[in-house]
Amino acid sequence: MANLKEIRNRITSVSSTMQITSAMKMVSAAKLKKAQDAITAMRPYAEKLTELLQNLSATLGGEVGGDYTTQREVKKVLLVAITSNRGLCGAFNTNIIKEAKNRSQFYAGKQVDIFPIGKKGNDVLAKTHTVHGHHNAIFDQLTFDNVAVIADSLTEKFLSGEYDRIELIYNQFKNAATQIVQVEQFLPLAPIKTEVAVAASDYIFEPSKEEIVLTLIPKSLKTQLYKGIRDSFASEHGARMTAMHKATDNATELRNQLKLTYNKARQAAITNEILEIVGGAEALNG
Repeated sequence: MANLKEIRNRITSVSSTMQITSAMKMVSAAKLKKAQDAITAMRPYAEKLTELLQNLSATLGGEVGGDYTTQREVKKVLLVAITSNRGLCGAFNTNIIKEAKNRSQFYAGKQVDIFPIGKKGNDVLAKTHTVHGHHNAIFDQLTFDNVAVIADSLTEKFLSGEYDRIELIYNQFKNAATQIVQVEQFLPLAPIKTEVAVAASDYIFEPSKEEIVLTLIPKSLKTQLYKGIRDSFASEHGARMTAMHKATDNATELRNQLKLTYNKARQAAITNEILEIVGGAEALNG
């Protein structure tokens, strides 16, 4: 059994760790509320924009979307892996990295590059894949305008023929304890399928429907990427809050066990001292 000093040191160390994890949990909980409100408020807009684009496209015959819908033979693929800049958030980053590697194996025989957003994904995937820079600063100022710059860069890579397919990999926020890994096709735009025939409307479009669709597509792509990063941002804080909550509970349990061990060792030491005193007194009397 460890001596009393060693146990006291361990109790102090565990207590300090527990204070840190508890503080991180509270900070993540505060940030999660803001991030959750942002993604919750944005989803209806993103869904409505997609619905509007689909309804307009469904009323047009032939190819709509121009170069954005060009289906080329897939030889070069770019995977946009959205992770976080910091750790201590459970399997949040590991799940994205694992999915990125799975998608890379799915496209075996083709050129697969990584476009990392987040330091953790960049650090790991750069060891096994070709990465295009790093985009870690986006989380410092997470605004639509800043994300639009990245979306324009991705769009240019596709339109120029540098890549034949671009996919997003991110954690979709469900609740603080649950994040769902999503893989979405960013470009080319997937063909729009409508199960119900779209009735002709009496609306007068100015400019034409084709021009409206071509104007909405870039905005829709920017919104799709922004929603993915926002989802990932909220998921990160939810995962970190949950991880720190579990770590705090584990630290509390360990500290209680150490205190019990300390008290038992201390009582045993006191008992031994009493027995030594009594034994010595009896020896003197004898």
